[in-house]
Amino acid sequence: MLEPFYFALGLINNVFLIFIFLIRKNHFDLLQKIGWVYFLLAIPAIYAIFLVQKEHKTTRYTIFLGIFLAFLAIEALYDWILKIPFRETMDWKQLTPYVALYISMNYGFVVMTWKYFSVPYGIILLVLFVIQIIANIVTHS
Repeated sequence: MLEPFYFALGLINNVFLIFIFLIRKNHFDLLQKIGWVYFLLAIPAIYAIFLVQKEHKTTRYTIFLGIFLAFLAIEALYDWILKIPFRETMDWKQLTPYVALYISMNYGFVVMTWKYFSVPYGIILLVLFVIQIIANIVTHS
């Protein structure tokens, strides 16, 4: 049960981030109203950690879910709690951990799905990650 759940979490994460990146430039007010919903993904991520333990799966799942939760935490801290304009100032001390967690959590969704569940589903997450990066670059320039 963990593997399809993990894939679904990765799929929803990708779709959310693509949507967020696409609306952030022209509909920032909408993003300010609904962006917090993204953080609700912490709930299924925590549940997935319990599934890892229950099903005695590789601890790699727990590590990547922890990275995902850390990304959600730093996103919440920077954007919603402290309201740090780290993207605009390009301060490497703030940007480096954020980007490292962003890349690591996306890598975890792709690789774990690819290796332990389904190559075609892993490819789907990889394609969505590429779309996510393109949307991110286009709307941040």
